[in-house]
Amino acid sequence: MSLRMLTRALPRTTTSTSARSFSAVTRMMAEGDTGATRSGGGQGDAWQKREQASENDYVRRQELDKLAQLKRKIADQEAALAKDREEAEKLSGQK
Repeated sequence: MSLRMLTRALPRTTTSTSARSFSAVTRMMAEGDTGATRSGGGQGDAWQKREQASENDYVRRQELDKLAQLKRKIADQEAALAKDREEAEKLSGQK
């Protein structure tokens, strides 16, 4: 039997519905990876440095805002405590 006869005997499949990848394993990348290598062996370019500086600045501003909120909260609590102490002293003096 010739090769031509053998290939005609195989069932034909449509590629649109049963297309299979020849690869047994899919390629996995981390979030944000583009597949390109970084230039400079980790030194990065000016854009990456600028972006990192911007992110650092944003985080620093957020931390300063949180610190200011905590300081305001402490000051408010200290004022409330002082008021409560004065009231307790007045009540203890009346007895």
